[in-house]
Amino acid sequence: MKKTLLVLCLLLFSVTFMQAQEIGARFGDISGGNVAVDAVFSTSKFSRLHGDVSFGDGVGIDLLMDFLYQPFGGEAFDWYAGVGPYTFLGSPFELGIVAELGLEYHFNGIPLAIGGDWRPFFRIIDNTDFGWGNFGFNIRLVLK
Repeated sequence: MKKTLLVLCLLLFSVTFMQAQEIGARFGDISGGNVAVDAVFSTSKFSRLHGDVSFGDGVGIDLLMDFLYQPFGGEAFDWYAGVGPYTFLGSPFELGIVAELGLEYHFNGIPLAIGGDWRPFFRIIDNTDFGWGNFGFNIRLVLK
């Protein structure tokens, strides 16, 4: 049953990530491991969905709604804040809420974005817990 659920989740997210406007990898503290497939889906000029799928002893899935801010007026340098659910499909099962505060840079002339973020979380299931030491680095190919 666990293998079937894992295969269905992988299939669902691979089809979803093929529609992404940015796709890459996130390194750091992530639910489920320390490396994740990272994808961004624009919903408007200043908001987006930011999803991560990580693999380790199970599968970790984060889906955040981010709000973008461009403090210098250009489109190359952004900072963002967001919040959304996360789950870990493994042993033990986890479910909670994760927040995100990050900074990213889009290079001119090449379709590449790099960034760093901080992700505190509030775990509701398996045990109630709060964590604030999750930092990560991401690098994504810009497809739009």
